[in-house]
Amino acid sequence: MTEPLRLAKRVAELMPCSRREAELYIEGGWVRVDGKVIEEPQFRVTGETIVIDSKANLEEPELMTFLYHQPTSGLVEGAISLDNRASDDTSDIRPLKRHFTKLSMVLPLQTGATGLVVMTQDWRVSRKLVDNAITVEQEYVVEVAADVSPDVLKQLNHRVSLRGRALPAAKVSLQSERRLRVALKTTELGQIAEMCRNAGVSVNAIRRLRIGRIAMAKLPPGQWRYLPPGERF
Repeated sequence: MTEPLRLAKRVAELMPCSRREAELYIEGGWVRVDGKVIEEPQFRVTGETIVIDSKANLEEPELMTFLYHQPTSGLVEGAISLDNRASDDTSDIRPLKRHFTKLSMVLPLQTGATGLVVMTQDWRVSRKLVDNAITVEQEYVVEVAADVSPDVLKQLNHRVSLRGRALPAAKVSLQSERRLRVALKTTELGQIAEMCRNAGVSVNAIRRLRIGRIAMAKLPPGQWRYLPPGERF
């Protein structure tokens, strides 16, 4: 029997290239073993057919950002995986296993809220949404338990303080008697709940629709799509 070899060693022989370059080809999703993409350089092969994509390159891998529709069950471990990619994701990005590692959540939702969440590997996205949060507007829909009067609506548009910090006033308008549209620029969790509490408004549900220029649109609950390079917050 032929002794099994690491896939990286076999690719290095076939290209030919260095072992490290072979590992990068494999991790980049450019190598198929008997027709199946294998992304683990340590994968063992013997006599299988190994094909290296003609488009294979060693370009620096892009850092990925995901848009996720957080459902009522919250954000659970493994929420971003190959199994729940939205069917209408039009980014044309090839999913790779390395896309789903070292992800950080930015602008998390308060407990019980649903809607748009950003998960990213890209420090530039984190800086934009956290360090420069005052420049990025977020839009929410808030379902309330009773009709909102003009006086209450006016009070909702006042500034509030949260944990000793005065926050910029939100822009609150009525979509219907029991549905509010809230637009704000802040990273403080609980601001919407505090605004409503101060105005004597009981909240039934909070859902985030938009962050900056990026809207959740028709992304189904519990599914995600890639943020392609051409879209900016």
